[in-house]
Order: sequence, then C-alpha cells, then structure tokens
Amino acid sequence: MATPATLLAQIDTAIEVLLTGGASSYSIGSRTVTALDLGQLLKERRMLQAEVDRESGGGMFRLAKLQRTSR
Repeated sequence: MATPATLLAQIDTAIEVLLTGGASSYSIGSRTVTALDLGQLLKERRMLQAEVDRESGGGMFRLAKLQRTSR
C-alpha cells in the first residue's frame, strides 16, 4: 500500500500535468470521460498534506518551548 507521502507526490504530478496543458477529459463519440478533476485532486492533496504533516510532527501549529530569562 502506498504511503501518504507517495500519494501526495503522485497527486502533485497529476496537478502539474493538468496545469501545464495535460488533458483532463476526452470524448469519444457521445461519451465523455473525465480522467483528472482538478478540484478533486486539490481536495485529496489537502487531506494527504495534513496526514503527512501529522506523521512528521509538522503542520500549522507547533509547540514552542519558552524559557524564562533571569533579569
């Protein structure tokens, strides 16, 4: 099973492909297939990034150690 970090890298690649002109959907006759949906990729990316941050101890909030200095 792929790790969250590996999946995050794959999603970043998919997003880059879409943003640099890659096809997100195609049509054959009257049928249309959506291969990559940017909105869904961004949603998945946010969830995976949060999971990677939790696993690495990072994220938006970090514990700060404050030391009192003597005067």
